[in-house]
Amino acid sequence: MRRLVAGETGKRSELTESGLVAALQAVAVEQLAGAAEVWVALDTSDLRKPHAEEMEALMAVRDLEGRLVPGYRVLNALGITPGARGLLYHRLFSATEEGFKSEPYEYRQAVHSVSAALDAGEETPDVTWLVDRAFDDRAFWGVVWQRQQHLVCRLQHLDRLIKAPDKRGHWRQTKVERYGYRMPEVAGLETELRVQLGNQRKAKKQTVTVLLYAGPMCVDYLVGRETEQEPQTKKVWLVRAQIIGTSQRLWLMTDHPVKTAEDARRIFQMYRMRWAVEDAFKFIKQSLGWEEVQVLAIEKIRFLVAMAAVAAGFLFSWGVTLEWEAVQLLAQAGGWIPKKGTRPGKIILSRGLRRLLDFLAMRSLLQAYLDEHGQLPEQIAAFLPDDFW
Repeated sequence: MRRLVAGETGKRSELTESGLVAALQAVAVEQLAGAAEVWVALDTSDLRKPHAEEMEALMAVRDLEGRLVPGYRVLNALGITPGARGLLYHRLFSATEEGFKSEPYEYRQAVHSVSAALDAGEETPDVTWLVDRAFDDRAFWGVVWQRQQHLVCRLQHLDRLIKAPDKRGHWRQTKVERYGYRMPEVAGLETELRVQLGNQRKAKKQTVTVLLYAGPMCVDYLVGRETEQEPQTKKVWLVRAQIIGTSQRLWLMTDHPVKTAEDARRIFQMYRMRWAVEDAFKFIKQSLGWEEVQVLAIEKIRFLVAMAAVAAGFLFSWGVTLEWEAVQLLAQAGGWIPKKGTRPGKIILSRGLRRLLDFLAMRSLLQAYLDEHGQLPEQIAAFLPDDFW
């Protein structure tokens, strides 16, 4: 493994972090080909190394309790269509490594990379980026809009100055939060969310009612920050989602028109899909042991995490959560027994995958022997059911 990450096995194969990521992206584009619309969920995930001291370019990330610990940040983009999923982008970076510019710069580079890959296909799909509060940045919005793509972004800066219609329909300057509380209710829906209701001691997945409020507004944006430029203005829509029984609110901005109840529900469901992807990355991160890398150089760390991303891309082609039947069957093949509160780990999943590949290899070997000799040896045939072929 040390020789592999150090590039000393190049005589056998050309394996590099950039090559693995490029191959992942090419496979994802092929999987998503033909779709008129692609949703791209862009999200960060922290790779925590709380006890590391010598690993190169460690930065400060937060652990599950919110404390600062050493680690790295991983940026992933998952393309989603009704019938397929593909890992379109993967990048591990550190704010302390040589040549690092900024996290927003890394986000914008992801947009450029994914867009170039999708544009190279026979037909360019209609792309919508699904992003969380870390991407509430007008320079990021501008890079997306410059490419004629769409955005569903959860807002963080509710004191941002915007222009919006007042009660008489006159457009005036105001702030996001102030405007959001006077928007009309446009839709309601019931859905399953992990929330804490009433006197419940902790959050759990349950059915809740969500009320949606929406209205148009105008925001300023920049096309990246690499050049001096005057801010531009774009008309967008603000959607406030209130989860009944909690104080939790989601403030979503989108350039998709939100003129009907169905429009508002669609935007909320699109953002819900980003949540599902976040949960899926958490599941795969735990299952594949992303945080168990034990090499010092950051390029070697990138290589090992990219290898895990290849496995993640394979699992994403099967399904994105444990609720997907294919993932459950893979886990059961590895010896997992479904029980409440238990989840399969990387050993179970890898064992299930190994058994599946062993089965396919054995089937191919038996078929080749049968083609050559006309029948299998008695002792082998006795193990096989009559309907094996």
